[in-house]
Amino acid sequence: MIYKIFIFSIILFGIEESIAQTLPESVTLEEALVFGLENNRNIINAGREVQRAYKEKWSVVASGLPQISASADYKNFIELPTSLVPAEFFGGKEDQFAEVQFGTPQNLSAGVILEQLIFDGSYFIGLQSIKIFTTISENILEKTVLEIKKNIVSTYSSVLLIRENIRFLEKNMASLRLNLNELIALYENGFKEEESVEQLRLTLAEVETQLRYAQNTERITLDMLKLLLGFPTNSKMFLKDSLENLTTESLFNLKTNKNIDYTNNIDIKIAENTLLQEGALYKYELSKNLPRLSAFLSGNYTGNSDRFSFAENDQKWFGTALFGINLQVPIFSSFMRLAQSQKAKIKIEQAQSSLEETQERVYIEVQAAKNEYQLSVETYFTNKENLALATRIEKKNQLKYFEGISSSFELRQAQLQMYGAQNNYIKAIQNVIQKKINLETLLNSPQ
Repeated sequence: MIYKIFIFSIILFGIEESIAQTLPESVTLEEALVFGLENNRNIINAGREVQRAYKEKWSVVASGLPQISASADYKNFIELPTSLVPAEFFGGKEDQFAEVQFGTPQNLSAGVILEQLIFDGSYFIGLQSIKIFTTISENILEKTVLEIKKNIVSTYSSVLLIRENIRFLEKNMASLRLNLNELIALYENGFKEEESVEQLRLTLAEVETQLRYAQNTERITLDMLKLLLGFPTNSKMFLKDSLENLTTESLFNLKTNKNIDYTNNIDIKIAENTLLQEGALYKYELSKNLPRLSAFLSGNYTGNSDRFSFAENDQKWFGTALFGINLQVPIFSSFMRLAQSQKAKIKIEQAQSSLEETQERVYIEVQAAKNEYQLSVETYFTNKENLALATRIEKKNQLKYFEGISSSFELRQAQLQMYGAQNNYIKAIQNVIQKKINLETLLNSPQ
């Protein structure tokens, strides 16, 4: 939960202003992770969601604490209401009524009421439920952090891998141009056929097209990295790390304990807390069968006058005070409460099944991720050897071709074999990085 506390502090002190003032010109992978975990918009919103959950928690707590409210009521009767009273009350005849107006034209009353909840079963269950809801929000924040970190590592390494591919393509293009110039000279002197020149030009054109595509892809991927980091896409950012820095020994040696703690997996945490939440909601439905007891204390003052004289010192005020207790006992709801509690119980069973399914799925995913990671490591070393071998074969075929020992077809085949080995080498590195961070994310133990 270190990330959570860190993100909260960032939000409280104004993340947007700090970004504008501290944009780095160049970043290593670790610096990119730190910057991204601070400024990524999805993480910030997930942090705000946790804050919202805490505010919701306090609103539930406050509903069971004393509630004080004040009120004021001013009335100005343009015409006082008239009541009919039997005339015999005033000495008149029995069958007649006297017209009487009661009260004064203007009235002002003000009062304060204090309410306090004494007992409500649903209130205490609600406290438990909102606490679990807050924990789930924290779990979602933690999952967001893991996913964003995974994406940052993947995208950062992708930029470096594309640049390595560009380096290969530029080297291949320079070699092809040199060979083409030599071949044209030989052709012009009658030592080579025109078909050989055209074939080499075709290979060169293909490499140039691939180079342009790789350069465009590098710019797009770098912009994607900026978006992940919360970095303005129109600002320049350079990457300090190189591919050699990423392909250290630690990349190919992921340490995992024999007894893996699967409960640390974020999906299992969320499923466990969801089960707890459904259990709390079931208790909440049952608590609706319990009585509710509350008390109140109120005070009120009323002033009456023929004119607006309520601000004068001689205005008379008449006070009232009241204390009361309110008891609500649920008796019969036509089985509505029973149906609601049964629905909540079914939700518990669903959540239990989801938890069991998640636990088994994560176990399988971890085993598969470990297997895929080991395979990617072995594939990397195989492709690394293949690249060295294909490079040596291509150089030998160049010498043989210009010495007239081999054909242009054999040279092209050797070149294509080397280009394929280069692509496979780059993909192998990318695959190792991807499989490693996938496994780390599942275990929730980034290294």
